[in-house]
Amino acid sequence: MYTVSVSNFNSSKFVLTGFPGLEGYYLWFSIPFSFIYVMVFLGNCMVLHVIRTEPSLHQPMFYFLAMLALTDLCVGLSTVHTVLGVLWGFIQEISLDSCIAQSYFIHGLSFMESSVLLSMSFDRYIAICNPLRYSSILTNENIMKIGVVILCRSSLLIPPVIIRLRFLNYCRPHILSHSFCLHQDLIRMACSDIRFNSIYGLALVISNLLLDAVFIIISYILILYTILAIASREERIKSLQTCVSHICAVLVFYIPIIGLTMVHRFGKHLSPLVHVLMGNIYILFPPLMNPIIYSIKTQQIRRRVQRLFYLKSA
Repeated sequence: MYTVSVSNFNSSKFVLTGFPGLEGYYLWFSIPFSFIYVMVFLGNCMVLHVIRTEPSLHQPMFYFLAMLALTDLCVGLSTVHTVLGVLWGFIQEISLDSCIAQSYFIHGLSFMESSVLLSMSFDRYIAICNPLRYSSILTNENIMKIGVVILCRSSLLIPPVIIRLRFLNYCRPHILSHSFCLHQDLIRMACSDIRFNSIYGLALVISNLLLDAVFIIISYILILYTILAIASREERIKSLQTCVSHICAVLVFYIPIIGLTMVHRFGKHLSPLVHVLMGNIYILFPPLMNPIIYSIKTQQIRRRVQRLFYLKSA
């Protein structure tokens, strides 16, 4: 376990936590984590490449999927240097400025992924509930506008609470709960007034993650109502199958967030390993699983990937 002296409490360095008590196994842990990051980068790059090079996939549904893959790719890039750095023994500490920057990207990309998933649910809602107006509503121009709104919503609302972190007094032990920086981890170590960060941070979560989840649920209630009104059983199944990938992506994203929130809020008595494990699932599980989900469940993506691998092996 790391020890931090009182003289270091006000330093600008923060200790990154890997797996407490299992430091001797870091080299072994680095193997699966390295493999996961390789899969994250290759999987999301493959999805982006397939969508870019296949003209038949230049449709609104796949444009949103490209946004999701790009977001997941950035999530991996934002954490790979500290997670693998700790396991490989290259990094043990991170500066305050670097920690704040990483926190900004992690939370901003989480909000961005939530917004993309909401946009994808809107796409499915229009495709099933109002198919005759699908092409007129989701034009390329409107998709670009949605992309700009997602980017602005995810990047411009966070700076006030993130910048505030730079001016807090950190007098408690500078030991982070994970091998990356989260906003809630930093304010936990602060002795300054954190009411602004707590209230504003909660407002961000409610206005982004929670509100997006509510709209996604509403959209699927309307989609389900429309599907059940279809007379043909085959048509009902076909319509529902177009939503399976997105439903899986929503669950893959929200379940780890809920789990991490519950652990931070109510699991203070739990082993630090539980906190570390939930943190890594929150960061790595969605970027790892989304390319797999869409490669398996989306027929157009699956066929294009199979053709890509066939051409390479021929």
